[in-house]
Amino acid sequence: MTALLDSTIHAIQSLDETAMRAARARQDQLTKPQGALGRLESLSIQIAGITHAARPRLAQPALLTFAADHGVARQGVSAYPAEVTPAMVMNFLHGGAAINVLARHIGARVVVADLGVASDLPTHPNLIARKIAYGTRDLSAGAAMSRAQALQAIETGIEIVAHEIERGADVIGTGDMGIGNTTPSAAIVATITQRPVAEITGRGTGIDDAGLKHKIALIERALALNQPDRSDALDVLSKVGGFEIGGLAGVMLGAAARRVPVVIDGFISGAAALIACGIAPSAQPYLIAAHRSVEIGHRAMLEHLRLVPLFDLDLRLGEGTGAALGISLCCAACKILDEMATFDEAGVAGKNQ
Repeated sequence: MTALLDSTIHAIQSLDETAMRAARARQDQLTKPQGALGRLESLSIQIAGITHAARPRLAQPALLTFAADHGVARQGVSAYPAEVTPAMVMNFLHGGAAINVLARHIGARVVVADLGVASDLPTHPNLIARKIAYGTRDLSAGAAMSRAQALQAIETGIEIVAHEIERGADVIGTGDMGIGNTTPSAAIVATITQRPVAEITGRGTGIDDAGLKHKIALIERALALNQPDRSDALDVLSKVGGFEIGGLAGVMLGAAARRVPVVIDGFISGAAALIACGIAPSAQPYLIAAHRSVEIGHRAMLEHLRLVPLFDLDLRLGEGTGAALGISLCCAACKILDEMATFDEAGVAGKNQ
């Protein structure tokens, strides 16, 4: 454990019970039947506990989209070639992807970082260049990365999110780009949840039946060969993970240490959350699951993490698209708590009055 990671873990505190009690008391006095706004009420109370504020206000969302390639992609586990990764990174930077549209919709900035794209990307003022290597190694033939690289990926995420929070970000969404990255994500969830590979491996970008069978066999081979230790999340990340997955795990830890809520996207972000909570279980209360992905293993991830998604829209894109929509709900929940009148303020008779 490095000094940065160790200090980050030790900085993660329990949620503020005083702020949560105050938020709950206010919710109960708003001009509505108690509990009538369901998950929006409990979400606002959670965010109050995260932020130390009885009436939290979320004004500067940031969507952190990390990109990296995967050696296993050469084994045909995706319907798309690896060349799509750098092309999509440039699309993000030019504002043309789904994540850019949804970011504009919620007033968020998109932060794009290269943690391991397998080619040299053009210099761009909005690209954070933190390449660890030109993609991971093929996890079906050996460890995806060294333990030192796994630590580097996590620390990179911690550093990037710290910088964004210093710039004013008060709620973070996680996103990813990396052709083939549902394969390491499935390997991570199979390892940590101990579910059979066939039960948690999906079609990713849309592979056919033969491709799915091949993908399952590759993951089973990778787990048999690498023997990742489920009790050591760094070992799991290094043996069967990805650089962007490690980076997003670092984002979650770094945001939790700074009392900033993290809205996680789909399957890849879920894999990162498994790594983050494996390293620091205290980070779990700071995570908000935006949605349930079409990927069949996402349900197992969420159950293991004890997270209930805010919605299910059959999403399977990644990029942080689900997280953007989740942030919109978080902002709505906080505005309800902060801006809605109480019975006394509105001069409306409350229950039993």
